[in-house]
Amino acid sequence: MMITNLALALFAAAAIAALATVAIRDQRRLAGQRRALLDQAANILENSRIRVARDGFPMLDGNLSDGRQLRVELIADTLVCRRLPQLWLKLTLTEHSPQDRPSIGALSRPTGAEFYSLVHDLPEWLPPPRTDTSMLMRGDGTATATEVERSGSIFSALFRNPAVKEAVITAKGVRLIRQAAEGDRGAHLLLRQVRFPVEAISPDLLRTAIAEAQLLSEALADTKTRTPEPMGAGE
Repeated sequence: MMITNLALALFAAAAIAALATVAIRDQRRLAGQRRALLDQAANILENSRIRVARDGFPMLDGNLSDGRQLRVELIADTLVCRRLPQLWLKLTLTEHSPQDRPSIGALSRPTGAEFYSLVHDLPEWLPPPRTDTSMLMRGDGTATATEVERSGSIFSALFRNPAVKEAVITAKGVRLIRQAAEGDRGAHLLLRQVRFPVEAISPDLLRTAIAEAQLLSEALADTKTRTPEPMGAGE
């Protein structure tokens, strides 16, 4: 009997050790894949450099052909219930120098759980344009009615693509957030694991995001002289 119990204990210990080894190997493989997500996309930027953030996802810094700085980050979003985890691509385009324009942005399909959002931090509510997509539009309180209308048209056009989540214009630059991948359903529902079935962020996806960011950058470019009459929240 003692021999049988000892054998069972040894078998259980060996099984646990084997499972732990597989789990560690799997985690290392996933971590390596995660670190390499932006390697291919980095090739389309000048002076590109990649570093790894605390969550294990890579961050890409580089320059466009005109010298403007670009930062690309990946955000794993697991906060919204009854929805698969989302991997967001966050792109920040910095202008050569601050522009004479307000801070104004829009968030598509807002839930209130967007911890990565700049729009939630803007103080003034603005009426969004009429679209088929729910939209939260906010500003810093300095935008004129013309600027609100002009930027709203750009936001409306961008949000026709359901992958675009947020678009923000500021004096220093612009911010764009769009979907990069959706979590694996099986891993999330059965094991509550966050796994994204993507091996690399494609250069084409980054080119599309850059084109959208440049569209934002140019949205208010012809506003040379701004009147000091901001549009109120109730207008």
